[in-house]
Amino acid sequence: MRGDAAAARRVFDTAAEAIEALKAKLDATFTRAVDVLLSVEGRVVVSGMGKSGHIGRKIAATLASTGTPAQFIHPAEASHGDLGALTEKDALLMLSWRGETAELSDLITYAKRFHIPLIGMASNAESTLLQASDVALVLPPVREACPMGMAPTTSTTVMLVLGDALAVALMERRGFSADRYRDFHPGGSLGRALIRVSDLMHTGDEIPLVASDTVMSDVLIAIAEHRFGCVGVVDRKGALLGMITDGDLRRHMGRDLLDRKAADVMTKNPKIAQPDQLAAEALAIMNEKKITQLFVLDGRSKKPAGILHIHDCLRAGLT
Repeated sequence: MRGDAAAARRVFDTAAEAIEALKAKLDATFTRAVDVLLSVEGRVVVSGMGKSGHIGRKIAATLASTGTPAQFIHPAEASHGDLGALTEKDALLMLSWRGETAELSDLITYAKRFHIPLIGMASNAESTLLQASDVALVLPPVREACPMGMAPTTSTTVMLVLGDALAVALMERRGFSADRYRDFHPGGSLGRALIRVSDLMHTGDEIPLVASDTVMSDVLIAIAEHRFGCVGVVDRKGALLGMITDGDLRRHMGRDLLDRKAADVMTKNPKIAQPDQLAAEALAIMNEKKITQLFVLDGRSKKPAGILHIHDCLRAGLT
């Protein structure tokens, strides 16, 4: 209905205005917060009550998955024993829209007592939370998107955006790489998208290789033993010259095939992959060229470092 779309657009517009206000308010305080979180020897402990707590959980999860060890502590549970999870090597990131959430008081007192760095995120610079904070991240005044102007909507959006900004800034400061991101996300589509050829390829004695002067009778034995349906043909220094596949055997089928040399039958300059290449890219090459395997070359020596079969990619969940 038209009214539904209008309500949605109002929410989007209100959130966009608030984010622009937050961006305009950004100053050196944000950098100080990043400095504090970067220097932590332990973890970033995030806390908040109600909707702020839900946002805090998401911020903690984002930090943890992007290279900054973090966890969420519920402020009420903290007052009943979970304060023991907060150590002097940690930093505390606390969220409260108005900065006067009563349940945060025990955490604030504990942080002050043990000199634990406290970063506060609230909209009132004079609030109890921000006055007690070592770094006060002051959120801009915003209007909630709900008709009554009461349900946390826009306010939680700006908290979430600022939390994401902290996580991204920390990623860039740490030089957080795609490989590290993959290590933290081994499951699901994110992990699969970042799998490298080196993670899947077969190495060492599993690589089917023959010398260029190997007679084809021995080449056939090598193909059968390794079960990749091919062999790589190398020169005296071990550099890849070509490969022999089932298709090459069919094309050269004749009475003299078994007496010929590997160099006479091989396909020269075959398609190859690199160890640090994304496995999805290698799979795309195999699909495009309608082949089922790629030799993986050490870029400097041109020697085979491994072999990748299309079945390896499929077993890893790549499609």
